[in-house]
Amino acid sequence: MNTRSTKVRITIRLLQFTIAMAIIPLISACATKHTEKKQDLEAWVGTSVEALDTHALFSTMPMFRTNTDGGTEIRNYAYGYDFGECFGKAGASSPGDFVNTNAFIACSSSRIVCNNLFYIKEEKIIEYAPTGRCHTDRRTQPETRHVTTKS
Repeated sequence: MNTRSTKVRITIRLLQFTIAMAIIPLISACATKHTEKKQDLEAWVGTSVEALDTHALFSTMPMFRTNTDGGTEIRNYAYGYDFGECFGKAGASSPGDFVNTNAFIACSSSRIVCNNLFYIKEEKIIEYAPTGRCHTDRRTQPETRHVTTKS
């Protein structure tokens, strides 16, 4: 096998790999939609803070609390997960090719987070504002036992 053609093949493969690594984050960013529904967000307005304290989903998440000077409590029920992917190619693309002993492997990791922000004043929720990569549905709405306590 010609040394020059081997170098060209390796260069082409590295170029293909580089392009693929540049495109993958773009595709995954487009595939992950932020799907907060207006009715899911509005369902919390006026609900008692007890509904949030005892909610089946939010009670399982770590919660961070801050207070503003104006007396508004902000609760963040943060949900996140880490994921990683590795890609590599040992240099062989068809049967009978030689395998490169210095295989090129690239790994990446990301953290996907949804911050479920609740704004509370006088023990009532005044706003639910999920921020980040979030999805809302009936499971994120107040549970039925607390809907009647809305004023």
